[in-house]
Amino acid sequence: MNLRSLLTILTSLTLFSSLSWGRDKGGLFVEPGITYQASDAKISYPAPITAQSDASNNGFGAMARLGFHISESFFLAADGRYSMATFEDSNNNFNSDSEVYNIAPVLGVQMSEIGLRIWGSAILAGEMDPAETNGVDLLFSEARGYRIGAGFRLFSLSINLEYEDLSYQRSEVSGNLAFFTGPTSDLKLDTESYILSVSFPLEL
Repeated sequence: MNLRSLLTILTSLTLFSSLSWGRDKGGLFVEPGITYQASDAKISYPAPITAQSDASNNGFGAMARLGFHISESFFLAADGRYSMATFEDSNNNFNSDSEVYNIAPVLGVQMSEIGLRIWGSAILAGEMDPAETNGVDLLFSEARGYRIGAGFRLFSLSINLEYEDLSYQRSEVSGNLAFFTGPTSDLKLDTESYILSVSFPLEL
């Protein structure tokens, strides 16, 4: 399923929800939360390093949304994520802490009668910055991708599970890779993640 198909489904659900649950007043909301992310990654290195290397990036983080909901049936928000994870690439002996952030608009449907929420996000920007290890310092930027998720809400508590697909379009290398340093688009990182979170949607 691509992002356009997801948005079409969400829009259809939104129209159905609006007809089904009436004219309840909407408004602004904030939604802070705590996340745990488990990511599988593939790094495409230029020669002479391994052509493609499997990696992982797992750890806890924080999320925050700011947006509005209409008729208690759908919501639109800006979504920011930050995590401090452990980045491992056994093929090239990397093991370090990494900071990850990304930002995305979110469109979602909420079915208040049963507490179910479904949403999709288009990730527009982000970075992954592993700490220097073995004399090599990497920075991945220009993240692009999507995130889809579902959650169950009870009052001001929501338990959520999301799938995230990201590609970092640009990287910067410094340190011991003397033949390959500076900004480049030849070193790429693709990640697939599952994110479990507990969030606290609060109406303003």
